[in-house]
Amino acid sequence: MGKPQAAVWASILAHLRQYSPSLCRHWFEDIEPIDLNGGTLRLLVHEQVQLKYLQRHCVQPFNEAAREASGRMIFVRFIGADELDTSPSSAPKRDVGVTTLNPDEEMVLSPDFTFDQFIVGPNNQLAHAAANAVARKPGRAYNPFFIYGGHGLGKTHLLQAICQHAMQLHNPMRIYYISCDGFMTQFMEAVQEGQMREFRHRFRNVDMLVIDDIHDLSKRGQTQEEFFHTFNALYQAGKQLVLSSDAPPDQIPDLEERLSSRFNSGLVASMLKPSFETRVAILKSKAKLHGLALSDDVASYMAARIDTSIRDLQGRLNSLQHLASITSRTINLELAKEVLEEFSSARSEQRDPPIHQIMDEISRYYGVKLSDLLSKRRQKSIAGPRQVGMWLARQHTRHSLEEIGSYFGGRDHTTVMHAIRSIESRQAEDPSLRNDVNQLRSRLQTESTEHTEASSP
Repeated sequence: MGKPQAAVWASILAHLRQYSPSLCRHWFEDIEPIDLNGGTLRLLVHEQVQLKYLQRHCVQPFNEAAREASGRMIFVRFIGADELDTSPSSAPKRDVGVTTLNPDEEMVLSPDFTFDQFIVGPNNQLAHAAANAVARKPGRAYNPFFIYGGHGLGKTHLLQAICQHAMQLHNPMRIYYISCDGFMTQFMEAVQEGQMREFRHRFRNVDMLVIDDIHDLSKRGQTQEEFFHTFNALYQAGKQLVLSSDAPPDQIPDLEERLSSRFNSGLVASMLKPSFETRVAILKSKAKLHGLALSDDVASYMAARIDTSIRDLQGRLNSLQHLASITSRTINLELAKEVLEEFSSARSEQRDPPIHQIMDEISRYYGVKLSDLLSKRRQKSIAGPRQVGMWLARQHTRHSLEEIGSYFGGRDHTTVMHAIRSIESRQAEDPSLRNDVNQLRSRLQTESTEHTEASSP
């Protein structure tokens, strides 16, 4: 630890553990500080998935930690082994070997979502076993492979585990992993710009196509037509298709029968809510991933009171870790009770703001016209605030998905569900979005309190 870069790196890790514990992973210890030159600290990351994840999601929090920990204007740069022979100012080389096609960079693989980190229980045994088989024998085991289940139950985890395991076993391999919304957006842009040839080459010249939330194809006639031909082209070429949905193929609203039939032609596997024993194991596994000591009694207490989804388990575990960090307290049963009681109390005492109030706040905060929020426009500057509004409506009102969709320009429940999932997953990695959400929730709470006080005798 005598080198300057080693000392700075140790300080950064210590700062992250104290102030951003939920960001930390046990594999951060494998990152190697290479040199500190011209205010740039180069950090070597050996695993490609970890490298791309850090480059995509973690540069800003690591830069902030570097400046806070050192008191200097230091920037962090994550590099792979292929860059070791280049100077810090050189442009990174292109990846060689394994090829993951993902030009829009929407769906970066998470190092957390591997088979090793997936907890198998009665609720997901078939889906897990089939996913393993697909990764080992793409195009030969189960094709197409279709996973369905409620939100937060691990479908995305399995999809990413398939991608990562297949990349390790088959080198090189062309994999395209994307959300259905991303597929639709690229399709519409290709139509508008007259680039359908490039679009088709991009999606049909792969060894494996993995699409999350395929139920978003609902009511998308032109896109369904294009995906039908993409599906056929890949299937006939013996390429693997992996799809996830919140419902089985024949229960996706307004999905063409020919698509439903093709989705059903392979293996369709469900994922249900995890049992108590599985929830305990999930909590223990996620705690270990974050380098967190979680006793059996704490894990059992939390698992007994959170039976909704894996995502909710992770959220409460993050809250527990955060409270322990800022208060310098030991994680024990007393602290777990405090976290869960505060959460339950906040949910029960919260007064529901009307949806129009949420939309007004979104409009003011982002500087977006209300008419644009309700329109069909899909530009990022409009679609992003719209998704935040849908997420806030789900969190702060008792309206159903269908009702929320109707308020936001007559959208269906699958669009609302996709927006909710997107905001939930992005908050964990995007400090800017997290800040936006916290600011908006604070404004809504203030307005709600003022309204309550004004209406009280």
